[in-house]
Amino acid sequence: MGELESIRVFLAVAEQESFAGAGRQLGLTPASVTRTIAALEQRLGVQLLVRTTRQVALTAAGAVYAARVAPLAKGLAEAAEDTREAQGIASGRIRVSAPISLGLKVLPAVLSQFAALYPDTHVALSLSDGFVDIVEGDYDLAIRISGPPGDKSTIWRKVCPVPRLLVAAPGYLARNGTPQTPEDLSRFSCLSYGPEARTEVWELSRGPGRRAHKARGRFSTDNGDLLARLVLQGEGIALLPRFMVEEALAAGELAQLLPDWSAPSIWLTLFYPPYERLPLRVATFSDFFETYVKETRPL
Repeated sequence: MGELESIRVFLAVAEQESFAGAGRQLGLTPASVTRTIAALEQRLGVQLLVRTTRQVALTAAGAVYAARVAPLAKGLAEAAEDTREAQGIASGRIRVSAPISLGLKVLPAVLSQFAALYPDTHVALSLSDGFVDIVEGDYDLAIRISGPPGDKSTIWRKVCPVPRLLVAAPGYLARNGTPQTPEDLSRFSCLSYGPEARTEVWELSRGPGRRAHKARGRFSTDNGDLLARLVLQGEGIALLPRFMVEEALAAGELAQLLPDWSAPSIWLTLFYPPYERLPLRVATFSDFFETYVKETRPL
């Protein structure tokens, strides 16, 4: 292994504080990582790392070496990426944050097709329904389904609206009846989705008419997939994105309620750190994802 690759392995071990963790990050076996570090230490004539049964730590010499070589390694990686970008080649690693439901239902096909077209680009995907600080978390891109953006430290662009529907299981409606107006919802178990599982307020409109209903029910959650499963099991009514329930609606496992009333639009939005210039790999993935959602898999 060349010196640059040895440095990359060393920096990964220092970051992960583990030979196994560095191996997972780089796609190497722990034995290969151990041999690389041993060879680097022999070449330099100093011990860079202290191994214990629980973790790996930098020696004083290792800390000095890491501080010197980290900027060099980063600069070389950026130079290589800039050279590829100048030739219109998208490559490198993209760290993406996305909601769990979207990740499970939409992104598998996106990732497969993107990988076939751009094999030199690696997408590292993290799924969470909670708010993720993409600057603090060092993400290249966040895909969010939410109301109007309020994060002033990021760049964002709207992709498309995400319709939401009031739904319930036919069995639940057979036992409890079917609401005919928003006022009727107070007689039903209305399940909430929201941050920290707080009670949700459904703002419904029909023409000039406006109604607000506090969704009081036996359950509330901050996970849309759990909420959808509870509704399928006949636990009540929920307001959910259409893409999450369209298959169950088509199969007759769920029924749409109050179809003449609509909830305020939420949007599928792409958020970026405050880049001076969007990296080619991030721009390429963003454009591919937006095209897929708009043309192949509308939400």
